[in-house]
Amino acid sequence: MRHRKKTVKLGRSQAHRDALLANQVVSLIQHNRIKTTLAKAKAVRPFAEKMLTLGKRGDLHARRLAISYLRQKDAVKKLFEEVAPRAANRNGGYTRIIKLGQRQSDAAPMAFIEWVDAPVEAEPVEPAETKAKKSAPKKSAKAKEEPAAEAAAEPAAEEKPKKKPAARKKASEE
Repeated sequence: MRHRKKTVKLGRSQAHRDALLANQVVSLIQHNRIKTTLAKAKAVRPFAEKMLTLGKRGDLHARRLAISYLRQKDAVKKLFEEVAPRAANRNGGYTRIIKLGQRQSDAAPMAFIEWVDAPVEAEPVEPAETKAKKSAPKKSAKAKEEPAAEAAAEPAAEEKPKKKPAARKKASEE
């Protein structure tokens, strides 16, 4: 029985698993959202939330602990300066897992894991002037065809005739 054994092994040795989780958390810090398998996302969540809690503490010892776990100083710097202040008024639940369905190749369940307080990247709204420019009359069809015809004619002239493979002699004929 697995009483009080909550570590998900993910089919890896301890060192490999620790490196995988640390790299996943670093990617989460850098990109605010990562796409991974559901099992890995569930394994990354507690590790990422512990790192964010260290970031909220903000003292030197917490920074050194985070560097010892994540092994990348630039990621720790971003964690302490950008990610942790966004979650300063939140008492937990810093990450969200969004299930995506199955991966095409091996049908593994996929998921996004992201920070709950991550900045929303909205699509830029175009002013009316740029929309008017886009709907301006385009070049005539004849003007488009001329460069395409010239480009098609040049490679045809450079093509070399293909050699036919030499006929193989049967072993019985020799």
